Amino acid sequence: MSWNGLFAALAASLILSTGIAKTQEQPPVQAPAQQPATPAAHAPAEQTPRATAAQAPAAAPADPAIQPAASGAAGQEPSISLALPHDLSPWGMFMNADIVVKAVMVGLAFASLVTWTIWLAKSLEVLGGKLKARRAADAIGNAATLMQAGRELGHSGGPGALLVRAAEEERALSAGALDHASGDGLKERVASRLSRIEAAAARRMSRGTGLLATIGSTAPFVGLFGTVCGIMNAFIGISQAQTTNLAVVAPGIAEALLATAMGLVAAIPAVVIYNVFARSIAGYRQILADASAGVERLVSRDLDFRTVPPATAMAAE
Repeated sequence: MSWNGLFAALAASLILSTGIAKTQEQPPVQAPAQQPATPAAHAPAEQTPRATAAQAPAAAPADPAIQPAASGAAGQEPSISLALPHDLSPWGMFMNADIVVKAVMVGLAFASLVTWTIWLAKSLEVLGGKLKARRAADAIGNAATLMQAGRELGHSGGPGALLVRAAEEERALSAGALDHASGDGLKERVASRLSRIEAAAARRMSRGTGLLATIGSTAPFVGLFGTVCGIMNAFIGISQAQTTNLAVVAPGIAEALLATAMGLVAAIPAVVIYNVFARSIAGYRQILADASAGVERLVSRDLDFRTVPPATAMAAE
């Protein structure tokens, strides 16, 4: 065989091999491109369920990842609640309160005790003072002369008897001047002494009521101070626990509100009792004023009858 024939055979074999290779490579390349248009048109409809199915598995693993965190948070809440005080009675809240809130509560409880003590003691004092003053005013009003009123009251205590004795003393001191001067000076001096006795008796009866006024006006603000301190401690506890769970916030706020409640418990009775005593003492002063006016009338009558003959004076008595 010649070289030309050999080259021809090789060229023919190369052409055949190239054709076979092209024939083998052409179906995979043309197969995607030659897909029918109808499946391509329906591809979005098919991709939607596939995408949903693809997203569903992706979302499914997310739930287990969230569930451990939620279960972990749920597991932490019992430990926090166990650390909180379970006794939410007034005494339990007092024992678990901050030292400042405790001091405020103790002060308000003491103020409430002082209020009721003053109420008991002052009620008995005002009642007894009114009875004595009314008895003295009746005796003075029924007497015809100052001496008779003195005999009726005797050595009894009370402002009424003091009024009569003060008038008798002033008249005795002015006896030497009555023959040379009118009785106007004696009336003025008696009125001055009676007014001082009356003012001293009213001031003595009002003793202690000023403390009621102070408690009634300041106790709500003291309780509010304890409330502010308790709420501050509650917020500090929230920041330390790093949670806004109501079980963490509620005890501190309850303790704070207990301070406000105690402030109102101390203030409201103090204001009411103060108003009651103010009216009672005003009535007591009115009785003393009536007794003082009766003594002044007796002094004036004695001065007028000083120039009357004894027989007429005895008849008048």
